[in-house]
Order: sequence, then C-alpha cells, then structure tokens
Amino acid sequence: MKTDRIVVITGAGGGMGKLAVERFLANGDTVVASDTAQGALGKLTPNDRLRTVVADISREEDCRRVADTAGGRVDVLVNVAGFFPMQPFDEMTADDFRKVIDINLTGTFLMIKAVVPLMRGRGWGRIVNIGSASAFEGVPDQVHYVAAKAGIFGLSRSLARVFGKDGITVNVVTPGLTVTPAVKEHMPAELIEQQIQLRAIPREETGEDLIGAIFFLASPDADFISGQTINVDGGKHML
Repeated sequence: MKTDRIVVITGAGGGMGKLAVERFLANGDTVVASDTAQGALGKLTPNDRLRTVVADISREEDCRRVADTAGGRVDVLVNVAGFFPMQPFDEMTADDFRKVIDINLTGTFLMIKAVVPLMRGRGWGRIVNIGSASAFEGVPDQVHYVAAKAGIFGLSRSLARVFGKDGITVNVVTPGLTVTPAVKEHMPAELIEQQIQLRAIPREETGEDLIGAIFFLASPDADFISGQTINVDGGKHML
C-alpha cells in the first residue's frame, strides 16, 4: 500500500469526512482537513501529519487557501463536503438552488482546480468525488441537491479524460442515505426507515460503509480505474 501521501479532504469535520481522515492517517499519510467551521474541525487535533483549515469550498479564494496548506504537493483529493437540505420545489428560490449547486458541484470543481497543479508532473494522483445514489432516481424535495450530485458524474467523467495522461484518476463514490449526525438531525426518521426497506442489505448505512471504497480508489490498486462510479447503498440500486 502506498503511504506517506499528502491527502486533502473537504467536509472533514462531518461523520464521513472524519472517518476518512482517520483512515488515511492510520495508513501513514499526511492529511489536510478542511471544513466550514472551526467547531466541526475541533474534533480533529492537528499534529505533524494533520493540518486543519477552515474554508468554504464555494469560494475560490478559500479553495486556494486549502491547496496552499498542503505545502506544494497533493497526492489525493477527497471531495466529501456537501449540503443537502430538504425543500419542496414550489418553495425553492433561485438563490436556494444556486447555494446548493455552489457547494455541491461548483465547490468540487473549485477544489479540483486549486489542487490539480500540485498533483501534475509526478505521474500519479487520485481524485475521489462523493456523489449520491439519489441521482439515480430523483428525490422530490431535493431537486437542487440531486441536480448538483448528478453533475458530479459528468464533471468526473470529463476530468478523467483531461487528467488521464498525467496519471491522475477521477472517480465517484455514491452513498445511499447515510446515517451521519447531520442526517439524523435533518432527515425524517420515516425516510431513513423507508430507505432501509428498499435495500438488499436491510440496515442503516453508516460512514464506515463508505471508507473502504474511498480508500481503494485512492490506492495503487485502482491505477487503471478512472471515470467510474462505485455505488455503495446496500444494494438498493444495482447498476
């Protein structure tokens, strides 16, 4: 297993992001962990191999600051940060729509734009974007979120072709409804239960279920995999 990499993780203070930070640190990598609030990052203690930075990925200057924190080299970028409000379409304004697109789709683009110059020129790099299995079927009260996550597929596939000659792969992991603290706070319990019943593996999905796929796509074992989607939703969607 490749070790001693520089790994940038956005949304690092959330349930899934924090688990990703821990997995890469356990592998002997150095991690740059970013989130929108110091309170979220407070669960992570900076040390020689963990750097934290408060940043809003929908802002280009913040993305550049995250890249600068890496210190001139990045081997792996994991775009976990996301925003997933429930909102009826009839109540959705253009500003509401733009905000969700800016964080989930434009923010992913901006982070890649900031980090790729630090990957190129060494013949190896990994970009793992977090999509959503909701893009396979649509969700009535998340039109903006599903639209943004569907855009992640096109962004990732196109960039896989752009960066392939540089030895940089770009792939997507699509979680089902994952029971993180934020989901428990904002999602109705009946919706969580409904998703469980639709899965081949009928249980709650947790952040731990996703880390293996993320870590694999960031590894040398995935050297010849790019532009692909690994769906991790307990067998709800079989692609």
